[in-house]
Amino acid sequence: MASIFTRIIRGELPCYKIYEDELFFAFLDIKPIRIGHTLLVPKQEIDYYFDLKPQILADLTVVSQKIAVAIKQIVPCRKIGVAVCGIEVPHAHLHLIPVDKVADMNFANAAPAKAEDLASIAEKIRQKLA
Repeated sequence: MASIFTRIIRGELPCYKIYEDELFFAFLDIKPIRIGHTLLVPKQEIDYYFDLKPQILADLTVVSQKIAVAIKQIVPCRKIGVAVCGIEVPHAHLHLIPVDKVADMNFANAAPAKAEDLASIAEKIRQKLA
């Protein structure tokens, strides 16, 4: 059975897409820790992040940098934090989270965001990536 991320990538489930290329797909987390919280996933469905092939990991890092720069230009923050947890969805993914302090990386602070806020921020980030 396909992961929820694979279903999002295929267009079977809606998302607030930020970026897509032949290998990767990025979209806003609908329960962000902070607005702008983005998930970057490889299109290939592999459960464990460190089971990804070395070149995919390298390319993922390059793409994450590009997306992080765009997020930081739109969302007021000190830095873009990066987290790899991999427990909640069996599909490797990277969290890109706007932060001002370490405590901002607390997943217990995640809460549903308003659709209009997600749509607005997604559009602004996409424009920076264009």
